[in-house]
Parts: sequence; structure tokens; C-alpha cells
Amino acid sequence: RRVPTGARLKGDTLKLEVYGLCTLAGFSQAKFDVHAGMSMANITNSDADLKIGYSVGVGMDYAITDMWAFQTGLNFTSKGCKGSEKGVDAKINPVYLDIPLLVAIKLPISEGNTFVVNAGPYVGFGLGGKATVESGGAEVGTKLFKKIDGADEALMNRCAVGLQYGVGFELGYKYLLNLTGQYGFTNMFKKSLTQENNKNLAFMITVGYRF
Repeated sequence: RRVPTGARLKGDTLKLEVYGLCTLAGFSQAKFDVHAGMSMANITNSDADLKIGYSVGVGMDYAITDMWAFQTGLNFTSKGCKGSEKGVDAKINPVYLDIPLLVAIKLPISEGNTFVVNAGPYVGFGLGGKATVESGGAEVGTKLFKKIDGADEALMNRCAVGLQYGVGFELGYKYLLNLTGQYGFTNMFKKSLTQENNKNLAFMITVGYRF
């Protein structure tokens, strides 16, 4: 039996409305933020000193339940290390775009205030930066992720993978305070240039605002 055209239109409209409501409900579970702060970086298998830098980015928090969430984002972070010996100052200052993929557990403290613990892998892409050596007021710099004149390859690997973990607070539903650590799994430098397995180490203290 042929279904009346009006009935088909009403049915299609109802389906579209239900789909739209489901889409909006899913989107409403995702919250976005901006954050910025200080990074403290070093590398493994080295006598180098801690280097202070910066970390800025945007984040997304997707609520799975009231207690569990998935967190990701785009973070621009300066890492590397520095050292000084006999009047010679050296610094390695790579800048990465990091993409974390974290599972977070949220523990309410009071109305609107939550303690958060998160952990998961991250992928980093080297965007730029230089290694510099300064002595007697003269400075020489070398790009880290691009070939220099006469070289067969760049000094550092552009792709980095590691573990990210952290603790933080969500305050008043809007404000964020986070302490984050990273431990790299991949070697920073090309194998043809060094026998050491130097990995990124970093800690970040950031504050943020959630929209």
C-alpha cells in the first residue's frame, strides 16, 4: 500500500530532528579551552642543565561519564636543554607541536571544583628551533630539523612519541591549573650523529580558561 506523501515527509522530518538532537548532545559533551605557561625541559643520558621555556595551546575535554573523560589538544612547547663549561654556553632549543591522547579521571572536591588525573600517549612534530654555542660574545647557531650546508641530514628527528601524565584542578567550571610531565620514547638525534639515546624530558605548569 502506498504511504501518503505527507506521512513520509513528517517521518523524514522527525528523523532529522532526532539526528540533530543527538548531534547536539554529543557536541555538548565536548568542552574547549586555551592554556599557557612555563616548560622545564632536559634530555636523558646527558649532564645538561634544565632549560626554561614556554607552552601554549588549545585543548578539548570530552566527557564520557561524570568521572571519566577523553582529553586532547594542540600544544606548542619548547624543549631541549642547556649547558655551560669553561666559558662556553650551549643550548638546544627545539619547538614541538604536541598532540596528547589522554584518559582523565575527575574527582569532585566541592561544587564546581574538581581534581583531575590524566595519562596517555602523545605525538610530537618538530616545527623548528636551533642549537647555539656562545663563547666570548660570539654565537654560532644551527637549525635542528633542517639540513645545514654540506650535511646529509638534519641533526634531529622531526617526529617524537612518548608518554604524557599530569594532575590538575578545574576551578569554578572555567579555570584550569595543570602540572604535566612528558617522557619521550624516541631518540631526539639522528643515529648517524650520536651513539647516545637522548630522549625528551619535560614538565609544564599551565593555567587555562575553558569556554
